[in-house]
Formats: sequence, structure tokens, C-alpha cells
Amino acid sequence: MSSNRPPIIWRAIAFVTIVCLSLIVLDGWRSWNARAVQLGEMDIAAANLSRAMAQQADDTFKEADTALLGLAERVEFDGTSAAAMKRLRGILLMRRQQLPQLDGLFVYDANGNWLVSTSSTPLNRFNNADREYFIFHKQHREAGVHIGVPIISRSSGNWVIPVSRRIDNADGSFGGVVLATVNIAFFKRFYDTLQIGNAGAVALVLDSGTMLIRRPYDTKLVGASMRETELYRSYLTRGPVGTAFIKSAQDGVTRLNSYRNLQDYPVFVAAALSKDEILHEWWRDTIWHSAGVLCLVVVVALSGWHLVRQIELRIRTEAELIKAHDSLGRLNRTLEMLAMQDGLTGLANRRQFDLTLHNEFSHAMRQGSGLALIMIDVDCFKQYNDTYGHAAGDECLRTISQLIRNLAARRPRDLAARYGGEEIAVLLPDTGIKDAIAIADTIRHAIRDLGLEHRGSPDGIVTISAGVEARIPIIGADDPTQLIQAADKALYEAKREGRNRVVAATRGVAH
Repeated sequence: MSSNRPPIIWRAIAFVTIVCLSLIVLDGWRSWNARAVQLGEMDIAAANLSRAMAQQADDTFKEADTALLGLAERVEFDGTSAAAMKRLRGILLMRRQQLPQLDGLFVYDANGNWLVSTSSTPLNRFNNADREYFIFHKQHREAGVHIGVPIISRSSGNWVIPVSRRIDNADGSFGGVVLATVNIAFFKRFYDTLQIGNAGAVALVLDSGTMLIRRPYDTKLVGASMRETELYRSYLTRGPVGTAFIKSAQDGVTRLNSYRNLQDYPVFVAAALSKDEILHEWWRDTIWHSAGVLCLVVVVALSGWHLVRQIELRIRTEAELIKAHDSLGRLNRTLEMLAMQDGLTGLANRRQFDLTLHNEFSHAMRQGSGLALIMIDVDCFKQYNDTYGHAAGDECLRTISQLIRNLAARRPRDLAARYGGEEIAVLLPDTGIKDAIAIADTIRHAIRDLGLEHRGSPDGIVTISAGVEARIPIIGADDPTQLIQAADKALYEAKREGRNRVVAATRGVAH
């Protein structure tokens, strides 16, 4: 192209380029946002699935444990005479019939000999003194249920999970074991009913790292060690409940894993949905939508090229000037929308906060509803910048802002905004002081739990202070600045009281 073209031609070329790039960027943003929404929905689905699995497993083991507790007390009270064992067998058979998850119920003496069971196997055929659960109870005097490693039942030949309790003699010495064997097939049937896709997986694992059962089912994995897997390490390091993308140590498939421990037993469950299956529909939609946008970009580019050619041949007409003016107007409106967002943190900026506060305050005044404001400030942030540099300070603010947005701005009308510097405001319509304090405290704990190093802070980690105010605005008596001033004053009190705390302006109480 000639370098002596008039400026209007270069502006036209630049405009077409900007429009094409804008279409591509906006489509990419839409696709990425849709991906985040899809992953968020599947995160909830996986969490619900793990919660249902944990409840089912907890109920299963609790029913077996309840039966064992009664049996142990009966043996300790009635003794092990032939008559007592005959009566006890009837109870065992009744319990076995009531609990479909059980493969069998057994009572062993201190030497591992069978005293009574629900099995038809002769009592003198086997001795169970070599079993892991028997050795455990013999060596551990404290009372309590024990869930052992999976074994193949000697009476039925089935894979079972042993649930056992110790029997004590009158003098407190070891008197034997009562055992309930939970059939692994019971869990398998339940797991087979779960909707986890073609490549999903679910598992039941002891806290010690021993696999109890997994779907897809493989007998080679029953009783296998999970200690070296990323899933088990994540469970140990992140806590009893969590969600993470993990590449399976069994089949190499990357899945969204949601794990949760049982409420009463040393066992945890994991529900995993294939990342590829989760994103399958998103990929298909993205490909079709992107293809359409690409065609549109080609059309725009060709149209722009034709426009440039026409400008080279003839003087721009009034209609073309109007068209360019309208297009620039649309672009300016787009830029105006982008101007409502803080460039560093991705939160709403001060301008959007002021507009939203005014609108929500008026709405609350008309409706007679509550409006809460949380003012958050990063403790000792100047020292953080002085110690680690402004680039690290910016990254710290981005991390904290993302966490606050995820925890506090969950409803459509909630707003998290950068108020200024390291100060962040959270506006919560239809929210009372108690709920606002709870949200602020949740944010404070979550930021503290990040464990971001801060040598300039007395706590050694990054913490925040927060001031909270909530009120039902009264027409003619209140204005938005009063809400800000009250929350800001509460924030000042939190700083003055020693930081890393939440103070409510209404009550002046620190949390």
C-alpha cells in the first residue's frame, strides 16, 4: 500500500481491523465465560454427588455399627455359653435379614475361633486370628468401631469390608471380636445407578489410603493403596471436603474430583466427572459459534477491503461518513462499558460502585428492605509493597479480589468493587447485619487460610480487616453517604482494635 494515502484511508483500515479483532475477542470472552459457567455447574453437581455418596456410606456403616454395639454388649453380659450362643445366633440371623448390605455377622473368641455366625460354615472350620481387624482390636484396648481393609470372606467367598468391635472380659482383658462384613457388591450396585458419564469415576477410600471400591469396578483395585495418588495427597492437604482437577492414577483421565469425608467414620468418598465430557457440549457450541463469528469476521474484512478500495477511487460520501460515525459511537459505548471495571482487580470500579449504591439505596428505601455494606482493607499493605514490591502487591490484590468476588458477590445484585487503593467494598442488597457479618467473617477466614506470606504483618501472613453496616433506609432521614461513613468507621475500629477482624458498626462488636 502507498504511504501517501490520505489519513481517512488509514483510519478506515484501522477501524476494520479493530472491529474484526473486537469480534474475535468478544467471542473468545463469551466462550471462556461459558466454559467457566459450565465448570461451575459441574462443580456443584460433583459436590452434590459426593455428598449423596457420603450420606449413603455413613448410613451403611452406622447401621452395621449399631448392630455390632448391641451384639458386643449382649456377649459381654450373657457370656459365651452354648445356650447364650444359640440365642445370639437367632438375633444375628434377624439382623442379617434386616440389613441387606451385610454379607454376614460373626462373633470370635480371644483366640480367633468362631463362636457363632450367620454363615452355614461349620464353626471349627476357620480361625480368624490372622485377620487385620482381629489383630487391631487385640492390640488396641480403647472401645470403638473399626473399619478394616477389604478382604475375601472365608465363609462366602465375596469381597467384603469388615466392620468390627472389641469384646472385653469382665476384667477388661481382650475377649474377642464381633464382626459385620459389608458386601462390596452393595456399594457397587448403588454406584452403578449414579449418573457420572462414560468416563466418570467414584470411589470409597479409607482415611489410611486403602481403596475400598471404585467405579469402574476392578477387583485389582479393591484394597489397593492410594497413598501415592494426587487425589489422596489433595485430601490430606486441602481438608476433608474439596474439589480439584486431578489426573487419575488408575487410567490417566483428568477429572473434576469432589471428595468428602464421612461424618462418623475414617472414610472418604470421591466423585469424579471427566473434564472432556464436562466440556464436550461447550466445545461443540464454541466450534459452531466461533465458525459463525469467523464467517462474520471474513465478511467484515472483505467489506472493509471493499470500502478502502472505494475510498481510493472516489471521495467518501455523506452516507459513508454517517456509517463510520455510528460505528464509532457503538465502539465508544463498548469502551464506556469497559470503563466500569477496575483494570487491576477485575472488580467493579469506583464509578460503578457509586452508581450501584445510589440505585440500591433508592430501591431499599422504596421497598423497605435492608441494604448492607462491607468495607474491606488489606492489613499492612504498604509494608507488603515495601517488602515484596508493587508487582507482588498487585498480584496479592488480584488474588484477594478474586476470592472476595467468589465468596460475596454470588447473587445477581451483589457487587464487589475496588473502592480505592487496597480497599474493597461489597454491597449486599436485601441483607441484614447478621448475614453481612457472617459473609465478612467468611471472607476474612478464607483470606487468612490462603496463607500468603507477609513478613511485614504481625501475623506473618496477609489478613484483612472489615467494617460492616446494614440498615433499612428511611425516606428523608438517610442517604448513601451515611452507610459508607458507618462502614468506614467500623473498618477504622477494626484496624484500631488490632486488625484481622470484623467490626459491625450497628453494634460495635468485633469478630
